[in-house]
Amino acid sequence: MLRAAVLGHPISHSKSPALHRAAYAHLGVEFAYSAIDVTEAALPEFMRQVRDEARADGGWRGLSVTMPLKTAMVAEVDEVRGVARALGVVNTVAFESGGGSADHTRLVAYNTDVAGIVNALRHAGAATAPTAAVLGGGGTSAAAIAALKELGAASADVFVRDVSRAAEARAASAAVKLPVRVLPLAGAAAAVAAADVVISTLPPRAADALAGELAAEPPRHAEAGRRGVLLDVAYDPWPSRIAAVWQDTGGAVVPGLEMLIYQAVEQVRLFTGLGEAMPAGVIDVMCDAVGAPRRVF
Repeated sequence: MLRAAVLGHPISHSKSPALHRAAYAHLGVEFAYSAIDVTEAALPEFMRQVRDEARADGGWRGLSVTMPLKTAMVAEVDEVRGVARALGVVNTVAFESGGGSADHTRLVAYNTDVAGIVNALRHAGAATAPTAAVLGGGGTSAAAIAALKELGAASADVFVRDVSRAAEARAASAAVKLPVRVLPLAGAAAAVAAADVVISTLPPRAADALAGELAAEPPRHAEAGRRGVLLDVAYDPWPSRIAAVWQDTGGAVVPGLEMLIYQAVEQVRLFTGLGEAMPAGVIDVMCDAVGAPRRVF
């Protein structure tokens, strides 16, 4: 039996098992996918055990990585590829066999969150070279900054609750060469209202106060001749207060669930080795598994 799992703490809320299991069932692949609660302190020992198991039976194919492990996982793999190498933030580990032998299994890390954000925003009609704001300065904000660079943004404002704790956002800015200003979340409403693209990486309800400010002085999307796009990576509860306010004022809203589906598609490609050859219909069953509307992806 091939194996994969999502790691994080806490992890019981994760929708990754539903997404991945639906995909593998559709593909006709016998693939066990579980959710495993792993703290940052426990990660090195857990990964040692995983390596031993991978070398013993070759069953492991991949790990999805969520908070608080996205930075710590970098030290536990053999190679970091693509934008993940620049960011120092990963959300995916693929197991690659060297020379066809499980004894030579290599753990290779990627960041599929960036592709998830880019695809979700493009699907929602985000402007080319958008003015941009990011809410939150943690690991997901790094992926958001890289995604904005790919979308052609010239710079971004990053709004955080504590400006002294935005190291990952600042590191991402330097890595992808997208200038950012790190600013206090309090009083961010005017800048957020004026942005073409807003990406909230804050935990559930952490943007409620900002939503209240936006409700009092709403973005005037139609008057500006544009339709601002808000991606809120939090998806439970949904709609979040900020998403509801944004939509009520005429803006386009992208739920975090849509980003999650996009990034999970990339993980399935890596874990199965199908790449671009992945059959049609996989995304449809993934949407169905988590109650998301089917889209033309």
